[in-house]
Amino acid sequence: MITAYRIREGLLAPIPVQTVDDIPADAVWVDLFRPGDGEDRIIESALGISVPTREEMVEIEPSSRLRVENGARYMTGAIVCNSEGERPALAEISFILAGNRLTTVRYDEPMPFRLVVAKLDRACPPGTRGERLLLILLDTIIDRAADIIERLAADIDTDSQQIFAGEAERSGDSRRFRTILKLLGRRGDLASKVRESLVSMGRLVTFLSTEGEAQRFDKDQRALLKSMQRDVASLTDHVSYLGNKITFLLDATLGMVSIEQNNIIKIFAVLSVVFMPPTLIASVYGMNFQNMPELDERWGYPLALIAMLAAAIGPYLFFKWKRWL
Repeated sequence: MITAYRIREGLLAPIPVQTVDDIPADAVWVDLFRPGDGEDRIIESALGISVPTREEMVEIEPSSRLRVENGARYMTGAIVCNSEGERPALAEISFILAGNRLTTVRYDEPMPFRLVVAKLDRACPPGTRGERLLLILLDTIIDRAADIIERLAADIDTDSQQIFAGEAERSGDSRRFRTILKLLGRRGDLASKVRESLVSMGRLVTFLSTEGEAQRFDKDQRALLKSMQRDVASLTDHVSYLGNKITFLLDATLGMVSIEQNNIIKIFAVLSVVFMPPTLIASVYGMNFQNMPELDERWGYPLALIAMLAAAIGPYLFFKWKRWL
């Protein structure tokens, strides 16, 4: 699906594109969403640019993701999608800045695109061109990443309280720790994807600043570029800290599980020690030899019971005195 956007009465107006002639000359943004058969050729014929394929968009080499070709700047970055669901994913987005027109190629629908379209549909800054739209998109993507990190930090704090809460330690509920482990696994997956997205955005912003495109930007836009670079750096450091905290909580949870298992093993060990002396006494008097005088005595049976009870209580009191229980 191809959608072209142009400015009309201070608003961003969308125009569906079916053929080459449908793209207006004053379009400032052409969005290629999940291109079908021949749609990429429509863009190449109308705009004179090369549309990257999905395989080319996932290349990890910086030379493939950030390059200048025939005066057009090709930039590919990763954006986090479905961050609030159980399976967050990274969506590769290509930004092509040629002249005063921005072209985007994407196969997913991340939240920043919807936010930018909704924002500019209400009010569009005067003199908006492709480079300004690109900066607005990048700024929105970084803001969205910051929101995800804030929510992730709050969720990690909640998980930490559940792990180290007193009632959790006393409950001994292994299902609780199993649930926490799954949650921490999802938190770690989301944190790694956000960090990967920020790294790609940082490279993209640096590319814009160093490849000469910033010379065409006005003072406010250059200031916005520098601000985005600082934001990306600080957010990357913060999400790295959250990743370390998630690792610590995982280790702590596994430690709690080990403590719970050790408590169960300790109970069996104590019971085996407690019942070992009585078992020995019962074994001795169960041999039924003829020359065992206690078997003929009336007090033999009660004395054996008392001896077994004392042999059981003795180790228990010893363990309590040593504070092993």
